[in-house]
Amino acid sequence: MSDAPLRGHACIQSYLKTLDGSPGVYRMLGEMQEVLYVGKARNLKARVSNYSRPSPQHSPRIARMISETASMMFLTTKTETEALLLEQNLIKQLKPRYNVLLRDDKSFPNILVTKDHAYPMIRKHRGAKSEKGSYYGPFASAGAVNRTLNQLQKVFLLRNCSDSMFEGRTRPCLLYQIKRCSGPCVGHISEADYASSVKDAEDFLQGRTTKVQSQLAAEMEKASAEMEFERAAAMRDRIRALTHVQGTQGINPAGVSEADVIALHAEGGQACVQVFFIRANQNWGNRDYYPKTGSGAEPAEILAGFVGQFYENKEPPRMLLLSDDIEETELMESALSQKAGRKVQILVPLRGEKKDLVAGALRNARESLARKMSETATQGKLLDGLAEAFDLDSRPERIEVYDNSHIQGTNAVGAMIVAGSEGFLKSQYRKFNIRGDDLTPGDDFGMMKEVLKRRFKRLLKEDPEREKGMWPDLLLIDGGAGQVSAVRSIMKEMGVEDIAMVGVAKGLDRDAGKEEFHRTGHRPFALRHNDPVLYFVQRMRDEAHRFAIGTHRAKRAKSMGANPLDEIEGVGATRKRALLSHFGSAKAVGRAALADLKAVDGISAGLAEKIYDHFHERG
Repeated sequence: MSDAPLRGHACIQSYLKTLDGSPGVYRMLGEMQEVLYVGKARNLKARVSNYSRPSPQHSPRIARMISETASMMFLTTKTETEALLLEQNLIKQLKPRYNVLLRDDKSFPNILVTKDHAYPMIRKHRGAKSEKGSYYGPFASAGAVNRTLNQLQKVFLLRNCSDSMFEGRTRPCLLYQIKRCSGPCVGHISEADYASSVKDAEDFLQGRTTKVQSQLAAEMEKASAEMEFERAAAMRDRIRALTHVQGTQGINPAGVSEADVIALHAEGGQACVQVFFIRANQNWGNRDYYPKTGSGAEPAEILAGFVGQFYENKEPPRMLLLSDDIEETELMESALSQKAGRKVQILVPLRGEKKDLVAGALRNARESLARKMSETATQGKLLDGLAEAFDLDSRPERIEVYDNSHIQGTNAVGAMIVAGSEGFLKSQYRKFNIRGDDLTPGDDFGMMKEVLKRRFKRLLKEDPEREKGMWPDLLLIDGGAGQVSAVRSIMKEMGVEDIAMVGVAKGLDRDAGKEEFHRTGHRPFALRHNDPVLYFVQRMRDEAHRFAIGTHRAKRAKSMGANPLDEIEGVGATRKRALLSHFGSAKAVGRAALADLKAVDGISAGLAEKIYDHFHERG
């Protein structure tokens, strides 16, 4: 008879003889080979040895983790810094139960001042910094960027139109009329004067606000002295707009030019981390995060885990101001400095302006967590009511709601929204461009089948053991018995038949409040008109509908805005403008005879043939 498999301390101890003092990363695995915890060590043998025997220093969380450990995996590295970077990467990838997890990790928007054009434009940018130009940020949200851009346009009158639109204009646009642009597209400002405005805008974004305001004030006084009162009024308005930008930014520390202020408040097993972005002595917004606390980690570990994962795909600033000490501060500084290619300093300030900044962030974190816990308690009651109303085995922790949107089958999209104990999880929403060429236009059943098939095919591939929290407990389908039957058939085909599913259909009068609910094997039923669960379902359905409609409109707008001339090699902005000026529209260009195309200034005989063939080969 074979020996029972080792678990807990004995299992961990069995690995000691194979380890040495190398730095590296270790993984603790459960009975089903699920990853329980990922950790890093300067000395793997010494660290694992600490887990191999009972210790009063082990917290209840660590003791539980050890007791569930059935096997381990190891990766050695050259340095402890490399081990730390690998650890954070694996945590984000594997999402172990006992690690601190940063759940919402979107990229942040920046302001981009382009540098590949005689008249640079200023606009919002998100993602990789691949375009030539100067980047200023990060800003906490798109709203923070948009507010700043709106005011900067009033002050510096820089363009935000695309290069193709710039090249194609023959008269100034509305932004010029409302004094938000200086009209460089039609020569209303010289290249030198425009370059001066660009420099002023960049001076402001780099924190040299006093210099910019002094220059504007001097120009205003000069214009006034020369009796140019209209220009003086324009300078006055620009100074007011500049002052408004600074006012809306709130905190603008004089002694802190570049830092992220990070404060943690933990309570009742939950945590909120508030991050303020200070750049160029200006507050560029703040955001709150609610990391999973690894089943009860201490504040130092929560904050260290947050910092490591937060900057895994972001460039850290020169300084981090923290509310609490973190584990191995010097190691984290080394890792962030290595990533940034310059020194990054981590401080827990005890006095002065830096301390005040952290105190403000901590107050925000405390208030945000209190609101979140209150909302979560209410949400929990609604989820319990949903389980009772739909006769579910337990409270659904993840609900996925599906909807389709199209106009007579064109630009068809599917949409999925996610709701749970913390409300709508917008970072997990998904959109699906309907691909099915064999679908009849407007075939809602077929569209829903395609969406569900793609969704669960991916789930089966990425999380077959259902360990990562990606699988829904309940599906809400926009539709009645037919939609539910269509979805049930595709789920059965994929071998996924244990997920509860409810169809939400409008009642006889298609009025909100008279919805009917459909489940396989059950008669349609309704909820009381004033039932809070009914309102909850309506909100989820309306959110799915809003997301689907928005996705559809964006796709339709993109297709409507596409210009067939852009697809023709050799037709750039200048030639496109010449063709549109000559014929009036791209459609008229497509109908034009070859001889007429050749007659357009700048269009050679060879290019005219290429344009003609492009449109007529389609026919």
